[in-house]
Amino acid sequence: MRTILNSIKKKFIIIPLVLGITSFTVFNYVFNKNELILDILLGGLSQLHYSPVKLDDSFSEKVFDLYIKRTDASKKFFLQEDIDLLSKYKRSLDDQLKNQNHDFYKISVDLITKRIKEKESWYKEYLSQPLDYTSEESYESDYEKTKFAKTPEELKKEWQKMLKYQVLMRLDESLNRQETAIEKKDTSYKVKPFDSLEVDARRKVIKANNNLFKYYNKLTPKDRFALYANAITGIYDPHTEYFAPKEKKKFDQAMSGQFEGIGARLMRTEMGQLKVSEIIIGTPSYKQGELKQNDEIQKVAQGEGKPVDISEMEMDDAIELIKGKKGTEVRLTVKKPDGSIKVIPIIRDVIDMEDVLAKSAVLNNKSKIGYIYLPTFYTDFTGTGSGTHRCAKDMREEIEKLKRVGVKSIIIDLRDNGGGSLQEVVVMAGLFFPKGPVVQVKNRDGHIKIMEDYNQDVAWDGPLAIMVNHGSASASEILAAALQDYKRAVIIGTPTFGKGTVQSFLNLDGYLMPQFDTIKPIGEVKVTQQKFYRVSGGSTQLKGVTPNIMLPDIYAFIDRGERELEYPMPWDEISKASYSEFANINYDKLAKNSASRMKKNEQFKAVEERSKEFKSRKDESIVNLKLEKFRAEQKYWREQNKKYEEIKKDIKDFSANPLEEDISKLKTKGDTSHIGIANRWSKNVAKDIYIYEASNILNEIK
Repeated sequence: MRTILNSIKKKFIIIPLVLGITSFTVFNYVFNKNELILDILLGGLSQLHYSPVKLDDSFSEKVFDLYIKRTDASKKFFLQEDIDLLSKYKRSLDDQLKNQNHDFYKISVDLITKRIKEKESWYKEYLSQPLDYTSEESYESDYEKTKFAKTPEELKKEWQKMLKYQVLMRLDESLNRQETAIEKKDTSYKVKPFDSLEVDARRKVIKANNNLFKYYNKLTPKDRFALYANAITGIYDPHTEYFAPKEKKKFDQAMSGQFEGIGARLMRTEMGQLKVSEIIIGTPSYKQGELKQNDEIQKVAQGEGKPVDISEMEMDDAIELIKGKKGTEVRLTVKKPDGSIKVIPIIRDVIDMEDVLAKSAVLNNKSKIGYIYLPTFYTDFTGTGSGTHRCAKDMREEIEKLKRVGVKSIIIDLRDNGGGSLQEVVVMAGLFFPKGPVVQVKNRDGHIKIMEDYNQDVAWDGPLAIMVNHGSASASEILAAALQDYKRAVIIGTPTFGKGTVQSFLNLDGYLMPQFDTIKPIGEVKVTQQKFYRVSGGSTQLKGVTPNIMLPDIYAFIDRGERELEYPMPWDEISKASYSEFANINYDKLAKNSASRMKKNEQFKAVEERSKEFKSRKDESIVNLKLEKFRAEQKYWREQNKKYEEIKKDIKDFSANPLEEDISKLKTKGDTSHIGIANRWSKNVAKDIYIYEASNILNEIK
């Protein structure tokens, strides 16, 4: 990696001169730091990005649209006249960037700052009095389907609808909680009149919006500039990104493996909701398994204590409630994307690298089947090169353990595995077939490198299944694609994410001339430099890997993955590598038999129904704001959620057990904690209908 960076620096060192940075008055230090950063950023992208973008009018229009979208995604601040005013720059941003003229950026920042300030009084004024819940009106909750308001009066009306919607959500929750308490004759619950609940709901929305505007008002010029810079980098592809020094520090901390509390990254939405943006692998949230990305956290309780509504809190205060000492319990009341409400108990802890490693269990379903779970393609956590833990090495060890207990086939679970080390993928693929190509990597110059496994030794030559889903990305897609192309494994699940690109971080400080040392640090850029291709020639970009056998998924009708991101790089193909396929598996027969089983399976039927309902709920984004109708709709979805939860049950004649070899080692160490974790994990495996169906499929492969 160091050699690569050195060679890049040698090529890139001339960029400041080429871009005209010498035009700045060095001796008096009269220059604009933002202009300097953009100069270096654009120069770097032109020389380093896999597919550099031409700075022309088309580029300018895309930057304009993306910047406006990210500045006011909800269309609740700008008026159409503001967009018209800014639109005069729509086709000239490329010229401004070339000439270090950033009038558009400066005007847009002044304008959005002004509009935010104006709206600060609107919600306080509207929510100061009881609302009318009897009138027939509706609110479009999907921002993508709305337009910028033409007049301040029209925009104010949209704000009122949005605020009423927020109040109705809280009011319905309070009414439902009270009705449930009355029905259950819960004497500890203090019944309140409607007027009191209504006042409380409005107060909560006011406080939530107070926090939201406090966040807006805290945005610094650096924050605004990073937004503009990333509207520019975002045109190259979704994964090329500028990191201001503060954000890069956060990124490094997130990737360092040192996490306290529950291990979930959170964000505030424009509606003021606190949502989970990422679950960190190996952390308590990850191990517990119920908290997911896009879940909305509504309340926090310390163990059996009273839940605290965090919708009114500042984000930092809410996070402090969630964090806590190792070994203590926090209970999160969350709202799932499908509208269901769930209380999730999590024991706080620090990350345990042992929980990120490959692990296995023995499945019992007519035959003995090995199951290996791989959460990420990790490599050498120590950073010393000693290779204490490398996923390919660990995978081989898990296979050997499963062979010792006499399994007839093996499932490798790559669901929600977002990738990792490319080299580990190559070595791992070689565990299942003799030496041969695994993946092809192409750089911007068109040079293609075929990465091969040269080890003739095969760790497992029996029936093999790979489980994937929409969260399987990058390295996961490479392994699944290679084993699919070789016809060495049956791929089971849902289409993968479709990320077929490689990124590297470049520190922009390295490209500053000595005269500008005083302004360091200026940030880093994550830039796409390579693309992956299957041995069969097609890219994994956009298309991902389509399973040989598709299983129902709750999000089956919702578009997801790389293709849904803005300006993704295109799919293409190159020449096929030289490789030999294994004996052909009758995928059609396996798929037909699997479909027949799933039609009879109540749990899979429930998943299919749920996926249709979920899409319907997403498509029907107009919300009725009349209390009676609003509550009726919320009640319907609660009942549907309850039906779906009730269908989850133990699977007859199917079990999963941790390996006795692993349990014995833990007993020798006196590690009762990890024995408990292993037993709980295997019980959850035994309740997974997708793993169950994968085992049914493997039973048909001889």
